[in-house]
Amino acid sequence: MIIREEYLNKLKVLKDKNIIKIVTGIRRCGKSTLLLQFRDWLIEHGVKKSQIILINFEDLEYEDLTDYKSLHKYIKERLKKNVKTYVFLDEIQSVYKFPKVLNSLQLNPDVDLYVTGSNAYMLSSEIATLISGRYIQIEMLPLSFKEYCIAKDGFEDRITKYTDYLSSSSFPYVLELNSNPNIIRGYLESIYNTIVIKDIMNRKQVTDSMMLQSVLKFIFDNIGNPLSTKKIADTMSSDGRKIDSKTIEKYLTALKESYIIYQAKRYDIKGKQYLKTLDKYYVIDIGLRYMLLGKRGMDAGHILENVVYLELLRRDYDVYIGKADSFEVDFVAQNQDGNHYYQVALTVRDETTLAREIRPLQMLQDDYPKVILTLDDDPSRDIEGIKIINARDWLLGLNR
Repeated sequence: MIIREEYLNKLKVLKDKNIIKIVTGIRRCGKSTLLLQFRDWLIEHGVKKSQIILINFEDLEYEDLTDYKSLHKYIKERLKKNVKTYVFLDEIQSVYKFPKVLNSLQLNPDVDLYVTGSNAYMLSSEIATLISGRYIQIEMLPLSFKEYCIAKDGFEDRITKYTDYLSSSSFPYVLELNSNPNIIRGYLESIYNTIVIKDIMNRKQVTDSMMLQSVLKFIFDNIGNPLSTKKIADTMSSDGRKIDSKTIEKYLTALKESYIIYQAKRYDIKGKQYLKTLDKYYVIDIGLRYMLLGKRGMDAGHILENVVYLELLRRDYDVYIGKADSFEVDFVAQNQDGNHYYQVALTVRDETTLAREIRPLQMLQDDYPKVILTLDDDPSRDIEGIKIINARDWLLGLNR
């Protein structure tokens, strides 16, 4: 079992802080395992087992606690005065009116509260306002390429491992399936069906499962392409699947809330404003895309772009599609240090391709870092302050 050090360290830093720790992310990305690893770390560092309450609401044993009053009573009966109790509530969205429980527990200084959830609805504006106590969200993703390589015995033969990482999936449990493609496909199908049926159709009361899946397949087939709800609706309707923009918007919201797709909005770099049209979408896992669409006709450049986008999220950037006059910068990654600009290309060995990729970055007159990521297996180089780096090395943190 791989230790998710990046996320584990975030929980360690927040230990005993008077704030609700909420870990969110797609199903099977490792949230439950993270709580167990943190629980074990607490015990190793002197916390008694009697000080820990861990409830996984996917376990039938706790079905009676999905009523918020029953849950509150259950936890309160197990608290001891003047002794810190660590409360872990896994898949909290299963609990009716769960914000009431979180608010009440947060009032107790002897409670350190950790929560997970598999859809962003639990942190939508209407629910977030009900969580009157302070909270911090930790958004968890499946395995990074670096974590995958570590689990596969290191960074050697990284070209082959990159291909395997894409085709086999980044979901952690896939590591236990011995690279068996048929078993992996069945596992990914089970994740997909759970998300579509349990997390979307039941919760959002979507009745047309075929249309929902058609929209998802369309997004999976168009990662990295500029899209609008109207463009999606018009394209699908012209292909014989009649649907309107309002329904598209409803489905996209549900898919985003379940973390199966991510939306990257556009940002006018020179005007320093966020734009409202032609966003791009990326998928949580390329293995899921292969499972749904197969590998024929795939755009390897957009696949790499998808992997880079998710890695930037892992590194705690806010990520946008950049616009500079008539040019586009693949990613504007923003944090407290400012902007970082990234272009992503399979190769820039051809001078014409290099000129096309480097031109948008040359348009930018600020001093923020500018990088071109490519799968060319060449030494890193610098052109007018613009770094050209091997993407696999960058993903492994070997050359940032």
